[in-house]
Amino acid sequence: MILAAAAALVSACGPDEAKVSFGVITGSEDGSVGIGPAGGVKTVTVTSPGDWVVMTEEPWISVSPANGRGTAECKVSVDSTLLSSSRSGAVRIQSLSSSDERQDFTIVQEGFPYQISLEETSVDVADYAEYESRFFEVEIISNVDYDVVLPGGAENWLSYKKSDLTLDRGARPRRSTVRFDWKVNSRAQERIAEVTFQPKEMVEMGRQDGLKVVQKAALPIPENTPEGDSLALLAVSRALGGFIEFDTSEKMEHWNNVAIWKDGPNKGRVRYVQFFMFNTKEPLPYEVQYLTAAEEIAFYSNANQFLKSLDTGEYITKLTQLKRLTIGAYGLVSLHPDFVNLKNLEYLDLSSNCFQEIPDILTPENFPKLHSLILNANQRNSIYDLSNDTRENVGGFIDEPEFPTRLLKWSALDTIRLSVNYLQGQLPDLEDEPGIPRWTSEEVHATDTLPDILIGLPKVLPNTNFFAINFNRLTGKLPDWLLYHPKLDMWLPYSLIFSQEGKTRDGVNAGFSNEPTSLDYYYEHYVNKKYNPNKTQE
Repeated sequence: MILAAAAALVSACGPDEAKVSFGVITGSEDGSVGIGPAGGVKTVTVTSPGDWVVMTEEPWISVSPANGRGTAECKVSVDSTLLSSSRSGAVRIQSLSSSDERQDFTIVQEGFPYQISLEETSVDVADYAEYESRFFEVEIISNVDYDVVLPGGAENWLSYKKSDLTLDRGARPRRSTVRFDWKVNSRAQERIAEVTFQPKEMVEMGRQDGLKVVQKAALPIPENTPEGDSLALLAVSRALGGFIEFDTSEKMEHWNNVAIWKDGPNKGRVRYVQFFMFNTKEPLPYEVQYLTAAEEIAFYSNANQFLKSLDTGEYITKLTQLKRLTIGAYGLVSLHPDFVNLKNLEYLDLSSNCFQEIPDILTPENFPKLHSLILNANQRNSIYDLSNDTRENVGGFIDEPEFPTRLLKWSALDTIRLSVNYLQGQLPDLEDEPGIPRWTSEEVHATDTLPDILIGLPKVLPNTNFFAINFNRLTGKLPDWLLYHPKLDMWLPYSLIFSQEGKTRDGVNAGFSNEPTSLDYYYEHYVNKKYNPNKTQE
């Protein structure tokens, strides 16, 4: 009975197996298997009455199982491509029961299209944020290097820094980051920038995204009103990162370091303001231009100013009514070209900044009303011996090739302060300098206080009551125009002129070779001078 049942089972299965034809089912009409550039897994069905094996010569294609018996599903795994064009590879299913039976099919893999793609194609930013927070980052997926292109005008408030794009896997896209920094929007209009990413190669792009940056508009500041001035003061203080806030619970006239006009057409508006102790890495804020009634503005004490290299910016230059301006300890290395618009300045204090040279625009032609020029203490670092120090950008007007003669020609100045800098060289004698008048006998004899020794000497700084050049690196001889200047004794020369310190870049000890031991020689000529100690003793 058992043998009969087994015989019946064999006779039942045999015809069914014989009905199974050898082949491969791929699911497509042409028998191929398509897959994307990132690769992946596809399923094919092998039909066979007997044993079979899979064969392929392509290393980027693998099939599992690689052999079997009868009908089975096979997983075809395809690696990611490194190409921008498509590629194909053949796979063969070989019957082991018959050498003539085999079935081929083709794996067709797409290439990566050239792309510059962003997950987010728009960014909204506020009108204001703390300096360290004014940025956003955009991640870009790309298989072609690119340039970031800002639209016209956007470079005034938007800048970027692009990380390196390493295309180390052929056309397979890689990720890179672009950091965008933005500036405060003080205008009452929204700002929009359509940023594009331009491929550096001439290729056909499959995808090329852009980035839309929208910055919120600021609240408007009323112009030429006390209310507008108060808003401007608060906005400037905020932009500077001021450590001392105005007390807005009080009227503006009671705010610290603020003075207002008591009467006249500007009554109630700001006449004077000082911004003291702040921390900014930017030029003077946009909102300062609204203080159009101010006669005097002072900015002083920026945190770590000696580490900064800033420009004044354009907005302070719009206040053409200013008479007195202080931008001290701010970190300045340059003045905006429009600084020359401040024609009404009478007093300018740029002390304790980081200038390498005295700005070229500081001339009597550009500032005809200026009478006080303060340029002292522009050193970033205190360096005694300049010849034994390799640091650069040390400030102190160290790049001045010689003493700035043009300042000695500025006869309208009553105050010049150049103390505590790195000025080097010799004070010019100005004997052959064009544009310098000379003392005449008529001028000397018109008063009984001027001595004959002045006749013929260069008439330098005749109106200057305060002249300070101490603690520089000046050397050589003191010129006669200085030694016999009518106001030399008023200038406190042993403190504010003769006292030099340190060594020059050439290793020469600073100091004047003919420094007088006393002013007795001076009063021998200025016998009738009011301050003559010899005359007092008589």
